[in-house]
Amino acid sequence: MSTRPPVIAVYPGTFDPITLGHMDLMARGARLFDRLVLAVAVGHHKRTMFTLDERLEMAREVAATHPNVEIEPFDGLLTHFVARVGAQVVLRGVRTTSDCDYEFQMAGMNRRLMPSMDTVFLTPGAALQHISATFVREIATLGGDVSGLVAPVVFQRVMARVGRTASA
Repeated sequence: MSTRPPVIAVYPGTFDPITLGHMDLMARGARLFDRLVLAVAVGHHKRTMFTLDERLEMAREVAATHPNVEIEPFDGLLTHFVARVGAQVVLRGVRTTSDCDYEFQMAGMNRRLMPSMDTVFLTPGAALQHISATFVREIATLGGDVSGLVAPVVFQRVMARVGRTASA
C-alpha cells in the first residue's frame, strides 16, 4: 500500500471582512485537503475596511476550530505564494456566472504560470450564495444589519469600524 504526500491547498482572498460564505468554503476545504492555507492578500489594489493585521486576526479567530487551517498573509503573485508553501491546489469560491467568468480566466492564467497547480472551485451553501464582503461593508456602512452575514466576532469588529454598537 502506497501513501500519498499530503495535499496542500491555498484559499486566497482579501477577506475584508471574512464572511459566512468564506467560512463555509474554509470548513469544506479543511475537510477536502490535508492542509489548507487561508492566504490573506495585502490588498494593495483595493481600498480595504480593515488593515491586513485585523483581517489576519479575524481569520485566525474564525479558523480556530479547524486544526489543519493556517492563516498567512501574502503579497505578489499567487503562484509564488503557492510554490512557497508547497501547495498543489488553489481553492476558489464561485457564487454567480460572472464569478465563473473571472475565476476561469484567473485559473487559466495561473495554470500557465504554474502548470503543476490545479484550481478547485466550490460554491457556498445555497443560503450563503448571496453574501459578499463588498455587500457586508456597504450594508454596514449604510446602517443595515449584517449580523446574519458574518460570524459574531467579525460582526463586533464591523460594527465598531462603522461607529455602531454590536447590538445595533
